[in-house]
Amino acid sequence: QVQLVESGGGLVQAGGSLRLSCAASGSIFRVDSMGWYRQAPGKQRDLVASISIGGSTNYADSVKGRFTISRDSAKNTVFLQMNNLKPEDTAVYYCYADAVVDISPFATRYWGQGTQINVSS
Repeated sequence: QVQLVESGGGLVQAGGSLRLSCAASGSIFRVDSMGWYRQAPGKQRDLVASISIGGSTNYADSVKGRFTISRDSAKNTVFLQMNNLKPEDTAVYYCYADAVVDISPFATRYWGQGTQINVSS
């Protein structure tokens, strides 16, 4: 079993910054892609950013130039540095990890519990 624990959410004023962290633990053999999704009230869950095991990154157009994703593969941890936050960034942010566990040759996507971010105008 794999657990993902998120931290770093909260309330911030527009223009401010926050840094999210997400650590994966358990019987992990390898973690492939890691990343973040977000879901605002009444909307679908959308990809914010992802990072591959090789370090390649992908961002939603709405966050390019403001958010930076990074990872510490030795600790199975992914980070999201969010700068110049806007009210439209308000949402629950979920991290994920595509992990290969000891008993399987295939990666399975695991999710964090979600962390609320509120950006006031």
